[in-house]
Amino acid sequence: MDISEIRLDIEAIEQNAALSEETNFNSRADAIDNLEFNVIDRIEGLLHTINRPDELIALKQYADRVKRRLEDINNNLFRRLRADIQAGVCRGAVFKSLIDQYVGRVSSGGSQPPDEIGYDSLDLFINGLLLSQAAPTETKDREPEMVYYQQTPARIILELVEKAHLTEKDIFYDVGSGLGQVPILVHLLTGATAKGVEFEPAYSDYARESAVDLNLSGVEFINTDARTADFSDGTVFFMYTPFAGRLLQAVLDKLLAESQQRVIKLFSYGPCTPQLARQSWLKSIDQNEAYLYKLGVFTTLL
Repeated sequence: MDISEIRLDIEAIEQNAALSEETNFNSRADAIDNLEFNVIDRIEGLLHTINRPDELIALKQYADRVKRRLEDINNNLFRRLRADIQAGVCRGAVFKSLIDQYVGRVSSGGSQPPDEIGYDSLDLFINGLLLSQAAPTETKDREPEMVYYQQTPARIILELVEKAHLTEKDIFYDVGSGLGQVPILVHLLTGATAKGVEFEPAYSDYARESAVDLNLSGVEFINTDARTADFSDGTVFFMYTPFAGRLLQAVLDKLLAESQQRVIKLFSYGPCTPQLARQSWLKSIDQNEAYLYKLGVFTTLL
């Protein structure tokens, strides 16, 4: 690709009027990625090989301007939608319709292979809308069986909401809630009280501030060790492998004690699913226990 071809690529993106339409979020996300990885990165590589630095620097600045303009459209969109959430007019079916409008209808389970995590434009949209600040630095050392935080794919949360049939009477727990995306999204979509249990205080503070910023009184974040957390009001639980081995089993034993008081549902994602499938007190609902990166659905045996 020579300099003239790069310029034509940038001009094609700049002149594509459809990219300025708010609802064309997917196309705009693709264009931003194209500028970032196929144009700007390419220019930076050429700066070391072609003896025309002034022209290349000007071309990079041009690409940066076009990219910022597209990002500004998204940022303005997110600010407007956050204001609607804060005002309480963008919840439940209205919020789900908004996701469909801007990202497209997401089928249950998504299209990712069952052996891959996979993120897509839905995650970009949800992150931009709900997680507006940079992630904080961890402040506590993790125990060996505590798993490094990784965000749950948004399509998995939508599938959970679809299969859990949550109502405003439910109390939902995300065990190992990280930056708080899962409880916030579950509450917005269902109206159920949603609580996150998180060991890392910086993550808990971040999640709590996000919920306060969105004016979500039905979301709570508890900074505590899941082995000592109070789950006595919980009806539906989710975990994206926050820990493994004996630590995971200790938390499952706590949930076993809760299940003797009432029927509870458990949803899992990632390498923790096989360990849930081995629990004699749980019944697999959808037979996904063999797949690490499909949503596992379990309920307590009566």
